Amino acid sequence: MTNRFGLGARLGGLALAAALAAAPAQAQLFLNTPTFQTGPIEPNDPLVGLAMPGATAPEYRAHLVWNLRAGLNVAALQCQFSPYLRTVANYNAFLGHHARELGAAYTALEGYFRRLNGRTGPRQFDIYSTQTYNNFSTLRAQIGFCQTAARISKEALATRKGELGQLAQARMRELRSSLTPAYDNYGFTRQTIRLTPIRLEPLDCSRLPRAERRACEGRD
Repeated sequence: MTNRFGLGARLGGLALAAALAAAPAQAQLFLNTPTFQTGPIEPNDPLVGLAMPGATAPEYRAHLVWNLRAGLNVAALQCQFSPYLRTVANYNAFLGHHARELGAAYTALEGYFRRLNGRTGPRQFDIYSTQTYNNFSTLRAQIGFCQTAARISKEALATRKGELGQLAQARMRELRSSLTPAYDNYGFTRQTIRLTPIRLEPLDCSRLPRAERRACEGRD
């Protein structure tokens, strides 16, 4: 199968170089990881992506998988500021590992747009793909999105072939939620500081040298 899922395909991306330097498996962009909404999502949930009027259940599943792929694709482009996230290398590995399921999703969506739009189906598919990419693009929420997408891409590599749909159903809500700006929460323990009054003993001026004794006694 040809690689129709890279960023250089006619679906609107640029091929990513796979040969980047290796980096640690874990990366943390926040001191305290923000909490994003999680939980399973149905393939036909509007949160997944663009509207799919008249789609069948298999087409909605393809839509869910394709949106997950698009999100990781965008992360591979936008998150290269942190090589420790390995978004490019993991995305390329993701394409190879789940090539069959991604190919099936492509075929299902291509059929959907041909069924609805006839000869203009391929063009409508291109528009759908471009808008899907754009819907994952973010600036203000980039750090949270990048960290979340990086973790999902690592989990995708550990997911068995044929089970990408289950992963997409489990993690798409979190990936979409990470597009909301999030900031580090710093916690400090604020306790009242009680200072003990300093008690000074009266100064015995007579024990000072003569020059200092005059100043001590307040005389010129």
